[in-house]
Amino acid sequence: ARQILRARCATVFEIQPAVPFPEHYEETVAQARRERDSAFEPVLQARVMDMADYATVFLGFPIWGQTAPPVIRSFLSNHDLAGKTLIPFITHGGYGLGSSLEVLAAHAPRARLYDAGLSMEADQERRTLDRVTGWLRRIPLTR
Repeated sequence: ARQILRARCATVFEIQPAVPFPEHYEETVAQARRERDSAFEPVLQARVMDMADYATVFLGFPIWGQTAPPVIRSFLSNHDLAGKTLIPFITHGGYGLGSSLEVLAAHAPRARLYDAGLSMEADQERRTLDRVTGWLRRIPLTR
């Protein structure tokens, strides 16, 4: 996200649930599993108030349980992305994207989902910087 911020002079909005996840990893994983399985969409801490001002939304998130995290579903459900270009950049632990792109399409059906989003296995910082820079060069700048 910081690299996209620098390369595109973007605005960053961190998507956070109103109630933070537990601090312990195992508790977070258990909660995430329950939320995924029940299609729960947590209340957001904040919303993007000027979403109408943006033509393009880069949406970054990690894969949780082979799909997009519940907070991402909440973000999409709470923001009108009609006519906007939605560009995902996703990290995963080695199992790929799972159903995350289907989740994006279902929760933002009137957005233009950029089909060449970035997907990377987590914890590859140097390779991440190089790949994101190369990827951004191939995306036309939208104004």
